[in-house]
Amino acid sequence: MQCNNSILKELNIKERLSSTVQLRIFKFFGHISRNEGSIERLVVQGQVEGKRARGRSPTRWIDTVKSLTQTTVVECFRHATNRQKWRRLARAIQ
Repeated sequence: MQCNNSILKELNIKERLSSTVQLRIFKFFGHISRNEGSIERLVVQGQVEGKRARGRSPTRWIDTVKSLTQTTVVECFRHATNRQKWRRLARAIQ
């Protein structure tokens, strides 16, 4: 029986799907956070009215970005407004 790593190596796949998804979330977060007043930014910031469904809280995009950068939400938004710094962070994540 083969494990995931040996299959990825055999198929010559260098990057895992989860890494690609995390990087795209990170880049899209930067794009959203630079767009002042957009609905997407309000959603990511959690400023949407209404009740949420029962059960466990889903993993939010901001949680993923916080874990990748190991910073607070405020620092994530501050870093994202500076494009050069955000791109350096994205390269470091890759």
